[in-house]
Amino acid sequence: QVQLVESGGGLVQAGGSLRLSCAASGVTFSLSAMGWYRQAPGKERGLVASISTGGVSTYQDSVKGRFTISRDNAKNTLYLQMNSLKSEDTAVYFCKIRIPPNWAAYWGQGTQVTVAS
Repeated sequence: QVQLVESGGGLVQAGGSLRLSCAASGVTFSLSAMGWYRQAPGKERGLVASISTGGVSTYQDSVKGRFTISRDNAKNTLYLQMNSLKSEDTAVYFCKIRIPPNWAAYWGQGTQVTVAS
């Protein structure tokens, strides 16, 4: 059974930092593609950053240079380091895993990030 558990969200002042974690179980983590998404009130869920099995990462333009996605295959954990946070980064952040061979997708329960201006 695939399970994703996010943690690390919270309330932070603008300009501050947070590190989100997503612990995975029930999967061969090293073979899975991972991503962070976020959903603000009244908006659709959108991709923030993704990382391939080979460690290649991509970012939404608005977070480039501020956020860093990484993975620790030994710990089955995905991270999102968020620096220079802005009020517009306020959202619920979700991790998503896609598992080969058919790349079925699974989601975590989400963690709230609130940036106070």
